Amino acid sequence: MTKIQLSILFLLISSYLYAHEGMWVPTLLDKYNIEEMQQMGFKLTTEDIYSINQNSMKDAVVLFGSGCTGEMVSSEGLLFTNHHCGYSYIQSHSTLENDYLTNGFWAMSKDEELSNPGLKVRFLEYMADVTDSVMAGTDGLEESALSEKIADNIQAIENEASDSTKYEAIVKPLFYGNQYFVYVYKVYTDVRLVGAPPSAIGKFGGDTDNWMWPRHTGDFSVFRVYADENNEPADYSPYNVPYQSKSFLPISLKGVEQNDFVMIYGFPGSTEQYLPSEAVELVMNQSDPDRVKIRTEKLNILSKHMEAEPKVRIQYASKYARASNSWKRWQGEIKGLQRMDALAIKESFENEFQNWYGKNDSLKTIYSELLSNFEEQYSELRDYNRAYNYYSEIVSQGTDVLSLVRSFSQIGKSWSSKDEEDRQQYIEKLQEEIQDHFKNYNLETDQEVFIRLINQLKADLDPIYLPEKFHELLESNTDEGLRKKVYQKSKFTNQEKLLALVGNLNDAKIRKLEKDPIMLMYLDLIDYYRSNIASKYNAIQSEIETLQKTYMAGIMEMKQGQTLYPDANLTLRVAYGKVEGYQPLDGVNYKHYTTLKGIVEKDNQDVYDYKVPQRLKDLYQSKDFGDYGKDGEMPVAFTASVHTTGGNSGSPAINANGELIGLNFDRCWEGTMSDIIFDPDQCRNIMVDVRYVLFLIDKFAGAGYLLDEMQIR
Repeated sequence: MTKIQLSILFLLISSYLYAHEGMWVPTLLDKYNIEEMQQMGFKLTTEDIYSINQNSMKDAVVLFGSGCTGEMVSSEGLLFTNHHCGYSYIQSHSTLENDYLTNGFWAMSKDEELSNPGLKVRFLEYMADVTDSVMAGTDGLEESALSEKIADNIQAIENEASDSTKYEAIVKPLFYGNQYFVYVYKVYTDVRLVGAPPSAIGKFGGDTDNWMWPRHTGDFSVFRVYADENNEPADYSPYNVPYQSKSFLPISLKGVEQNDFVMIYGFPGSTEQYLPSEAVELVMNQSDPDRVKIRTEKLNILSKHMEAEPKVRIQYASKYARASNSWKRWQGEIKGLQRMDALAIKESFENEFQNWYGKNDSLKTIYSELLSNFEEQYSELRDYNRAYNYYSEIVSQGTDVLSLVRSFSQIGKSWSSKDEEDRQQYIEKLQEEIQDHFKNYNLETDQEVFIRLINQLKADLDPIYLPEKFHELLESNTDEGLRKKVYQKSKFTNQEKLLALVGNLNDAKIRKLEKDPIMLMYLDLIDYYRSNIASKYNAIQSEIETLQKTYMAGIMEMKQGQTLYPDANLTLRVAYGKVEGYQPLDGVNYKHYTTLKGIVEKDNQDVYDYKVPQRLKDLYQSKDFGDYGKDGEMPVAFTASVHTTGGNSGSPAINANGELIGLNFDRCWEGTMSDIIFDPDQCRNIMVDVRYVLFLIDKFAGAGYLLDEMQIR
């Protein structure tokens, strides 16, 4: 066993930092934490949470799509996740005639369930420590030779674990490359929409309430996983049958009380708990403010057009939700880091680190220049970081037309490399992409976004980070000139013209596309970015990553005998805490739950996000809550002190008996800095109460037949 692995082992068997901080690797729970969990009330064992020898909870928790969590709730492949995780699929089925976003959707039989091309659900078969295999043969190697050898070893591990593509295998680093795990999944691709409440329930409060508490959002949707006759993954077919779940979560109607144990089991996406002070300063004072500024401009334009036109609202609903989610989180993160005086906390820890290695001459050799090297690298990164964020937010993903142009940017190269048969398939693929794009495109909306953001790129970046032709173009044209000479002249803003060019594609038509004014602008920007910004940015980041790995190894050695959890990386983790409210401000004391009464109190028929459906108001007035209410109230949501992040959306909230009590969907705004620093007093995760989910399925939607599949206690 290597020195690093011995350090990890010591960390895993030691005491904890905070009672509720951490996103823990489930295979290692028998080495720490489980005793604390049981002291807090948990009545199960590590084998119940994760096992490869028997069915366990891990077989009921899935990676939903590209970045959410879901849970199996029946033996017939029925799956719960968040409404916002299923949002783009609900939107894809919505039209003005069948507006499922506004009105909701419920299949009243399996025949009515809707297919979702491209949607995948991944079941984790197993995970394993492969550090020794990844590092095999790397002794004495440095820089590119070391990276290449590690990459080759990882590829070999993934190839072997995938078992001739029967499984999907991926190796991921933990502790900044001081440890490696392989994760092996079985991937199901026939996943059908079963039900979703109206947006006025599933997205109640919209962006106003997003990240906020008290919360009254019924953030859930229902899908079903299908398989072939052997219960194996298969592409969509009407002959597929519901997946026979190896494990599914029973559902509790007992509800939650203050200080109850709660566990979140899911796939948290990304955290950065071990950053040095220079990195936190950059996030707090440059990266987050810059991205907030850009998205504010974009969201204001989208909001104006969506409010004015119902069709535009449907077209841009998912785009707006994606852009606004991080936009609001970044603002909360800034405030939280400032409130906690995060820089002082990080600097204090760095002083502790210096005092530790300063007592040992051999450690001084390794770490004496580490913190000053961080300072030097982040200082050099600063200007490139701003340019990197501006190009990312504006050129890569800021406007619809630039996103479409990006997918055509290699068309000449792709065309020349194909034979006649492949060319026809390529044309069909492009035609499909064009049609998909224009389904959710509005010229006036995107045109205004394009002109505003392109101007912002020029206004906010030093000219040395912009190509000369681009700078000259904007200097010599007003907004009207950009509109007429660039946007409206482009084939990429006209579906008919673009389809006509692509339909009989040849070398001459490719040259026309390559000379399109927006294509020329995009290529000018992206080529300059790659040569003058990304190359330097990535080189500095590579140096920082090397320093961070060394820093992490030092922290692990310094903290031997204390627990450290690896940063989240979209792999299966366990987090736990207790049901509790919090006090965000002097004189403000939030209780841990909300009820349907709060929804009715917020009702505003003039505001889309607060337009409570009459059916829901009728149920409230009649108190027709069935078995789901308690003491004359209908619980809606609750909070707990569990460490979560993006990717935990849709994660099951599980009680001490291993029963489903809710679906995690958000964090409180005051605690969004938890990706960098966790505050046990303010960090709260938000969950929709499973009783409200069942109430809506049964009483509101009339789809109570679905409950017959579930194990409800």
